[in-house]
Order: sequence, then C-alpha cells, then structure tokens
Amino acid sequence: MFCLCIDQNEHKRFKVQKGREIHKEKALMNKDYLRKKIGMIAKEIDVYLSSDKHHLRGIVDEVLTLQDGTMAPLDYKFAEYREKNYQTYKMQALAYAMLISDNYNVSVNRAFIVYTRSRNQLVEIEFSNKDYEAFNKLVKKILLIIQKGFYPKRTSSRARCEDCTYKNICV
Repeated sequence: MFCLCIDQNEHKRFKVQKGREIHKEKALMNKDYLRKKIGMIAKEIDVYLSSDKHHLRGIVDEVLTLQDGTMAPLDYKFAEYREKNYQTYKMQALAYAMLISDNYNVSVNRAFIVYTRSRNQLVEIEFSNKDYEAFNKLVKKILLIIQKGFYPKRTSSRARCEDCTYKNICV
C-alpha cells in the first residue's frame, strides 16, 4: 500500500466488514461494562493513538486501566479461539501496547483478546522483554520495506495467502 500505492480494499472483505459491525455492537453494548475478573477499573473505547517514536498509529478497541497500575489493550476478533495465540494477533497486541505505553506513559505487560466466534472467550497474552525486542525488529523490517520499496518474499504457507489482499502480486 505504501510502496506501490495499491489500495488494500479492506472494506470489501467479509471478515473486515463483519469485524467492524461487531466492534460497533460491542462499543454500544459494553459501554459501561468493567471486567472485574481481570482487575479492570476503567476503560476507554475506540481510542486513536499514534507514536512517532515507534512509527505506529491505530485505533485500539478498548484501553483498559487495571488495578495494579498498568494498562492493557483489549481487541475483539471475529475468529474462533483454537487453543493458541497466533503471532499476528500477538504482534498487533504489542503494537497497541506500545501505543498505550507511549501515550499514557505507563507500563503495559499484557493484552486481552475477545474471540467473538467462541462465545466471546477472553484470552490474556503476557508480554516479555523478548517480545518487545522481536516487535521492534519487525517494525525496522517494515520500515525498510517502505523506505526501499521492495516486496518481501512470499510466505512458505499458502494458507496464509487465502485472505490477503495482495496475494496476486507477491513475488
């Protein structure tokens, strides 16, 4: 999208449309709901955050304030929970964690995902320093791709390409 100015056309994808509908519903339904089971004492919904320091921006579904003085992102996924956390979800959660940390100047050591197709199952993801280091390396790779304008190699797993908007132009 940034290198060749080719739009993703995300708005045309079913999962994106369905996910946006669910986000709207959850924002209205859960407006005042606090998940006390996880120690939440406050939350903000649909928070736009940016960080020049980490070259990030995004809208976090929910920014949670927890009893222990930390904060955490909560993200709704139109997906089923399959007893494992996918790396893409973890990287997105880390991006949100960095945005929260940079904007609120507070520690973020975990995130939460709600899997809407598994009866809204809530899953916690804990972060280590190693996770943050891996994320920072990934951001550097992405910036290099954007700055140099080259294609990354196609993934070895064709299944990952199924729902990709660029599957027809990868090298």
